[in-house]
Amino acid sequence: MILGVGIDVVDIERFGESLERTPGLVGRIFTPAEASRPLASLAARFAAKEALAKALGAPSGMHWHDAEVVSESSGRPLFEVRGSVAARAAELGVSSVHLSLSHDAGIASAVVVLESA
Repeated sequence: MILGVGIDVVDIERFGESLERTPGLVGRIFTPAEASRPLASLAARFAAKEALAKALGAPSGMHWHDAEVVSESSGRPLFEVRGSVAARAAELGVSSVHLSLSHDAGIASAVVVLESA
């Protein structure tokens, strides 16, 4: 059963300008492994975290580092969740988190679908 769906889009250039304007923003939003990626990938990962928050009902108290986007050896993106995000997912009965990322023509996007068993 589908428990939640979230989507987000990010203008890559504008996101890059925000990162340049605000020292420390990369470290607040992204884990060290995520932070090493190129700008378009960062924008897509930010969109993914926003989409996940929406799918979870945008509860307060969630921490950015508690949802990390990692890639399987095939390149398929997935979330590693912990802490506040894992607690909210457990509260909702989430058994699977599906993630799709894209970036093209200056836009990064992400879709998240939460599913229960």
